[in-house]
Amino acid sequence: MGYKVVIVGATGNVGREMLNILDERKFPVDEIAVLASRKSLGTEISFGDKTLKTQDLATFDFTGWDMALFAVGSGPTKEFAPKAAKAGCVVIDNSSLYRYDPDVPLVVPEVNPEAVLGYDKKNIIANPNCSTAQMVVALKPLHDRARIKRVVVSTYQSVSGSGKEGLDELWDQTKAIYNPTSEVPPNKFTKQIAFNVIPHIDVFMEDGSTKEEWKMVAETKKIIDSKIKVTATCVRVPVFVGHSEAINIEFEDHLDEDEARDILREAPGCMVIDKREDGGYVTPVECVGDYATFISRIRQDSTIDNGLNIWVVSDNLRKGAALNAVQIAETLGKRVLKKG
Repeated sequence: MGYKVVIVGATGNVGREMLNILDERKFPVDEIAVLASRKSLGTEISFGDKTLKTQDLATFDFTGWDMALFAVGSGPTKEFAPKAAKAGCVVIDNSSLYRYDPDVPLVVPEVNPEAVLGYDKKNIIANPNCSTAQMVVALKPLHDRARIKRVVVSTYQSVSGSGKEGLDELWDQTKAIYNPTSEVPPNKFTKQIAFNVIPHIDVFMEDGSTKEEWKMVAETKKIIDSKIKVTATCVRVPVFVGHSEAINIEFEDHLDEDEARDILREAPGCMVIDKREDGGYVTPVECVGDYATFISRIRQDSTIDNGLNIWVVSDNLRKGAALNAVQIAETLGKRVLKKG
């Protein structure tokens, strides 16, 4: 006996990826429904060897369904997630709407799986921001060993993090540069993204940081430890899929780079590829389609007493979104619902 699962936003990049991963990981699905807005009604979507037709989110009855994986923006989530939760269907939400709600657990299963037990306050579990998810997978095992005091992170985030419009804009602008007869001005992004980098993701806040940077700070504190100090600079780069992060970590206790490498090799969700030679590290192109959070360039920071530098790369549509949501569903199933 498996689960009755709903995918909300099934026609989008993340929704389709959720379906792929449910199938790949042989998640025990007894029945599945794919929902979208009225304009996408009837769109056919693949799930394993089946073809599913989208149903209307606005009229769907969540009664009797076990869990709903939401892959839509905060607006539709605000309207429909409470309805699903009230009907007894556990919501796993990929938007930012509930991440900072003290009554909603924010979960990365390799880091804080026990947090899913707090789902019952609102019948909702939040999925973290894509850039946070891969970072905390790398930080948590090191924090357990030497206690992290401060993190300085610079991100190199792919355009897929901004949805299909971001992918299209990079593609169209790149073609236009090689074909000067056409011009593609910035639309999704504030400046040209092709052959450029933009130090601006999400809206600006009063202190000069962007909301994406603030998310990394707040979510790391909620998921790992409120005492950790985090400062972030988030940058959009002309890469289609895969976020990269250069992370500087200051610990309370000394942690040797060799021990750190050994710890990360054994840590759940981590894949260490760290050879001090040409190509002995992972780049975004190589991580696409993979489940792992890849860690390279592990080295001491000699400018502080207890410091390390690491390079972290992951497929943002997978670990940063769809995979993490499915892993939450798996954890919820094993620890709470216990079906399948």
